[in-house]
Amino acid sequence: MPSTALITGASRGLGLALARTLAERGWRLVIDARGADALEAARRELAHFTDVTAIPGDVADDWHRAALVAAAGGRIDALVSNASILGPSPQPALADYPLATLEDVVRVNALAPLALVQAALPSLPAGARIVNVTSDAAVEAYEGWGGYGSSKAMLDQLTRVLAVEQPQLHVYAFDPGDMNTALHQEAFPGEDISDRPPPEDSVPALLELIEGELPSGRYRAAEMAVKA
Repeated sequence: MPSTALITGASRGLGLALARTLAERGWRLVIDARGADALEAARRELAHFTDVTAIPGDVADDWHRAALVAAAGGRIDALVSNASILGPSPQPALADYPLATLEDVVRVNALAPLALVQAALPSLPAGARIVNVTSDAAVEAYEGWGGYGSSKAMLDQLTRVLAVEQPQLHVYAFDPGDMNTALHQEAFPGEDISDRPPPEDSVPALLELIEGELPSGRYRAAEMAVKA
């Protein structure tokens, strides 16, 4: 029976790049995104290689997370929380950050991945992978990145504690670094970000976490590439 991966935010960027690679390697996929049209286009592409279920919706919604877990059919070998929102664009200073918006950013970027783990735990066998996609903004103080960065810092700490509390699982925070994606473009409106590497460059490091035997922890794609 093929392994099953549940990947959020899989209609574009890193999520879609990972889904393509896993599909080609025979993984069964459950994917989501907020944009139904883009998600359906991804589903049609991936369906040429594997069994894929695509469910549009917001990962911050309880019913949507329950539907994703149910679609996995009782077993999830890799749970990848990739879906994120940036918040305001351009990014405001914390002194001017609208707190209601910050609550939404934290809800999607930190609380939703935890809630998805809570819902998925009965379906995660020993040795399954949990991968929470984080950012260098979680550990570095970049001007204007206080909202997004603090949400990812919270995700980092949740991931560390999950790793201690669930020793039967492999639990990772994964920092892909700068990428040429729609979210990064939102962060730099009007700027040319074509010099950033494509998300596909980070997939080999992700595969090492999903299919390898690295211990739970926080990993940066750039450092993994150097070690390789």
